[in-house]
Parts: sequence; structure tokens; C-alpha cells
Amino acid sequence: MYYGKVEICGVNTAKLTVLREKEKMELLQKVRQGDQAAREALINGNLRLVLSVVQKFVNRGENLDDLFQVGCIGLIKAIDHFDPDQGVRFSTYGVPMIVGEIRRYLRDNNSIRVSRSMRDVAYKAMQTKEKLTGENRKEPTVTEIAEEMGLPRQEVVMALEAIVEPVSLYEPVYSDAGDTIYVMDQLGDRCDDSDWLEELAIRQAISELKPREKKILSLRFFGGKTQMEVAGEIGISQAQVSRLEKGALDKIKGRL
Repeated sequence: MYYGKVEICGVNTAKLTVLREKEKMELLQKVRQGDQAAREALINGNLRLVLSVVQKFVNRGENLDDLFQVGCIGLIKAIDHFDPDQGVRFSTYGVPMIVGEIRRYLRDNNSIRVSRSMRDVAYKAMQTKEKLTGENRKEPTVTEIAEEMGLPRQEVVMALEAIVEPVSLYEPVYSDAGDTIYVMDQLGDRCDDSDWLEELAIRQAISELKPREKKILSLRFFGGKTQMEVAGEIGISQAQVSRLEKGALDKIKGRL
């Protein structure tokens, strides 16, 4: 769809420049030195990367021009934050940034909103869960939480489900020196029971990470921060961030 003579935001996608990885790194080094021409060349040379991401959102009924422009914002953020000295491919870093920007746009423009009262019930349920866990030294059931709150079990279930954001098929689950692997890459082309079991395994693997590991991955791949920036924010060394990041990704990979 995107590789013929398709016009998006006035751009003929059939004539987009494609840069080799070496060319990207050379331009990125110049960008770090304040070269605006190199920055412009790098943006134009990665528009096809934006289009490849936008293609994954075509069935959501959104305007493609809007998604393309939002994706370009993610691309620019990736260019401005990427550190060539980290030894990873630009696409490994850029794709999650572009996806994240589009997801934020879709979330912020979603007409469906959870009511305040339902959110209040959900938050109180989470507080009650923590209270009962502390008292009984075990995680309570939803029924026990509902009884403690004096509410019907179904009301508590609906409230908790309403505030939980589903794992996206475009959620990055593993990344190394190559391209990022997403949830959808692990599900295959068929929609059978084994596909959903794999998705559940991925969700379980992510949920089992330690809070610090989750925070590091979030800051690195969604916050667009370098390992040095993450180290400063968390209060540990860059070497520790690198070790924890690799360990978290290895855990997810091992579960898959």
C-alpha cells in the first residue's frame, strides 16, 4: 500500500530516500554537532520507517495523514535523543519512539473515557487489595476485595478492568543489536488458541519483571532516554543501568 505512488501529507512514498545504516550513523554524529542540514537529511531518510509503523495502524479508522505527521514527531524525538555510541541500530531505538508517539495520540484522542466514579472504585479496590495483602500475607481474591468494600463483585471486576490498559500488539518485548521484536511478531499469522497462549506468556513475562527493571525499560524505550540519563534519574551508574536493561530483556526473551 505504501510502496506504490501513494501520497501522504503531500509525500510521494515511492520516491522516499532510503539510508544505509552507515549513512545514518554518519548523519547522527553530525546532528550531535548541531548540523541542521544533517538533521533534515536524517528525517527525510527515515520517512519510510515512519510509514512502516503507520501501516500497522491502518485498520483503526484513523486519518493516515494525521498518523504520519504524529509518527514524524516520534522520529524527530528519536533523532534528537539517540546516542550513536551505544552500539545499537537506529531503527531499534526509533521504532518504539514512533509507535509510542502514535499510541499517545490515539489514546489522547480516544472518545471513550472511563467515568470518574468507576475510576474511584478501581483505585479504592487497589488500596483494599494492598491492605488485605498486608494483613493476611497473601493476595486476596476479587470476591474478598468486594466483600471488604461492601460492593458487588461484578462492580469491582468491571472497575478494575476499565482502568487496565491492554498489552498492545505493537508493544516492544525484546530488543538487542538488531531490530525490536514486538508482541505481534510472537503471535504469528494464525489466530488460534496457541497464539493467545503465547500472548499470555508475554504479558506474564513483563509482569514478573522487578519494578526497577520495568522503569528502566520504560525510560529507555518509551521515554527516549539514554542509559546515562536513566542512571542520573534513578541514582545508579550507567554500567548498572546497562546490566539491568540487558537482564530484563533476557528474562523476557527466556520466557518466550
